[in-house]
Amino acid sequence: MKNTMIWLSSLLLIGALFTFTACGDDDDNGAVVQDIVSFAENSENYTILAEALKTVNLDGVLRGAGPFTVFAPDNAAFVALLESNGDWNGLGDIPSDVLTAVLTNHVLGGEVRSSDLQDAYYTTLSSTDYDGAVTTLYLNLDDGVTLNGGPSVVAPDVEVSNGVIHGIDAVIGLPTVVTFATSNPALSSLVAALTREDLSTDFVAALSGDGPFTVFAPTNQAFQNLLNSNDEWTTLNDVPAALLETVLTYHVSTAGNVRSTDLTDGMAVPTLAGEDLTVNLSGESPVIEGGSSSAQVVLANIQGVNGVVHVIDTVLLP
Repeated sequence: MKNTMIWLSSLLLIGALFTFTACGDDDDNGAVVQDIVSFAENSENYTILAEALKTVNLDGVLRGAGPFTVFAPDNAAFVALLESNGDWNGLGDIPSDVLTAVLTNHVLGGEVRSSDLQDAYYTTLSSTDYDGAVTTLYLNLDDGVTLNGGPSVVAPDVEVSNGVIHGIDAVIGLPTVVTFATSNPALSSLVAALTREDLSTDFVAALSGDGPFTVFAPTNQAFQNLLNSNDEWTTLNDVPAALLETVLTYHVSTAGNVRSTDLTDGMAVPTLAGEDLTVNLSGESPVIEGGSSSAQVVLANIQGVNGVVHVIDTVLLP
């Protein structure tokens, strides 16, 4: 990723200015205090994480003052990652920009303990190709703590001198716009619509591509309101396939990675449906207008590696 080296150089400079090695130092109670990297180096279950950080020169950053919150994959998680790709026999076989992006996708700025975690989106330190935007991490607390719909926290609140570590059971993959739809129960109706078998477009495959995409994602309630608007529609399967497909393409922009800060009042946003949406910034939150409908952006800038998602409160109709 083209911004990775610039971002990494900046972090390394900060780390050089503020780094301290706490391993071996004693606190007032005589306990050994370790930074994130030192803990991983001296642990039973996280030594591969330490090796990975050193492979791409991130160890200096995570020895720095921080504070950081690290979701740390255990050794078994890294073994599974290497086994997932026949070309990867060791960490050195993973392209350095990919490994850097993956590792920093596990790191939050600031110290967030398990008691402070919320069912919400968090900003990571993983740089993307889009003007300094960093990836988003979705935490779901319905059954423990799951990350982007996959890995789970299995060892929370490991105290270190420069933050906190939460051990997890799998490596978090780099998120796409599809990741954020499938991992959030509040967007399950959108997923049901995108995966309807009688559609001519494989939306999941298409939106897992390189992009970049800007997706306006209606909430479950927005889809329920759509069904309530027609007495013949009880479920999404009752909506004619051709109409549903047109509606879905109307929520995907071809304008690139358009974040909320890129929006201007009256801006035309092209879509896969071939019709433009219009941005209205006259209120407190952006409103997206299309056809005879309009939707308020209720959650903006959920950033993946292939685009950005904005959650909206209404299904837009061409």
